[in-house]
Amino acid sequence: MSLESRLLRALAPWLASPKWWVAFSGGLDSSVLLHALARLGERHALPPIVAIHVHHGLQAVADDWPAHCRAVCERLEVPLQVVRVQVAAGASLERAAREARYAAFADQLGEGELLLTGQHRDDQAETLLFRLLRGAGVRGLAAMPAERVLAPGRLLRPLLDVARAELEAYARSHGLDWIEDPSNRSLDHSRNYMRQRVMPVLRQRWPQAAASMARTAARMAEAQVLLDELAVQDLGAAQGASRFDWLPLPSLALPPLRALTPVRQRNALRHWLAGLTLAPDEDHWAGWVSLRDARPDAAPRWRLAGGEIQRGAGRIWWLPECWLERPVGPIDWPAPAVSLMLPGNGRLRLEGALPAGRLEVGYRRGGEALQLPGRGRRDLKRLLNEAGVPGFARARLPLLFCDGELIAVANLPQLSAGRYALYWCMADF
Repeated sequence: MSLESRLLRALAPWLASPKWWVAFSGGLDSSVLLHALARLGERHALPPIVAIHVHHGLQAVADDWPAHCRAVCERLEVPLQVVRVQVAAGASLERAAREARYAAFADQLGEGELLLTGQHRDDQAETLLFRLLRGAGVRGLAAMPAERVLAPGRLLRPLLDVARAELEAYARSHGLDWIEDPSNRSLDHSRNYMRQRVMPVLRQRWPQAAASMARTAARMAEAQVLLDELAVQDLGAAQGASRFDWLPLPSLALPPLRALTPVRQRNALRHWLAGLTLAPDEDHWAGWVSLRDARPDAAPRWRLAGGEIQRGAGRIWWLPECWLERPVGPIDWPAPAVSLMLPGNGRLRLEGALPAGRLEVGYRRGGEALQLPGRGRRDLKRLLNEAGVPGFARARLPLLFCDGELIAVANLPQLSAGRYALYWCMADF
């Protein structure tokens, strides 16, 4: 089957898409992809095709590439959009450039539109081997997905089953010219070293090495689907609503997690944490064991990228970094009939008639006490213990003072000195 026929078959499910964007660097892979799509568009009813070239500005020679891409697109009668980006400085220039590039792509995609990229089978094999050397798990060894969500549209890699040699043969047979990025010759980049020094040796001994590794990546992707399905099943019993519905934090009930084997615990937590933080590496899982097995009266913390997990009220809770910052206070509340915005800590409102006096919103410092009707003066710490408020939430829980005297605790109507209640909403946090 010809490359164009295989490409059309791969794209058949998306023929109703409103637009196909082609990530066009001007290199071999994207040049073949764009040319083949243009030829298919002459014989089949395809969605509108637009090429997009991202100019990183990292090399002086790259200033000539947009002109090359325009010339190619004019010959193919394909519209071209050139986007210039700034690449953030960091430890990995290659990663920063990739992130800037995909951010630019995401900005252009509309609802239901596709971004088509030219990664091929050899790229997939290199990715698998590179991640294997870094100790990746099943998700990492699945390498590049053939498709995934990108902004309101989808990213599609329709050439993942095509060898680079086949792309080169196609380009020669159709007289294509393409850009050779001089940075691709530098062995300072790990990916280039893999491509120029490692893969040729493997292919010399095992000619089908790239194809075999690409098949392994596909099997890993299937295995990851099964692991995700198992994680969803295992998380089902742990994802019931917390009795503290005013705490807008991701949380899981701890007992159902404890009932799982350690392997299934880690699988379920990886799935749950995927949208919250970077996946923990093997050394970090000791933090989970310490948190899971700590004494009931302990306050363990599992530090992860961008936040931490803490225990409370029989659950584990994800606390983003911003939550861990102490809120600003005290704050005067001169107009209690109007809700009060708390700096970095949501919004407050009052219900009921308040006693006359100077109102102020503050936070726990220790030693506070509250005069409760029918119960007398009670220590706030003991009252919060009775209410089961998780320890991590207490430093952020707004307290209402009148003339310096504590009169109400937010979201706990039973902890009020009169016939009024204080409600705290973190939706604006």
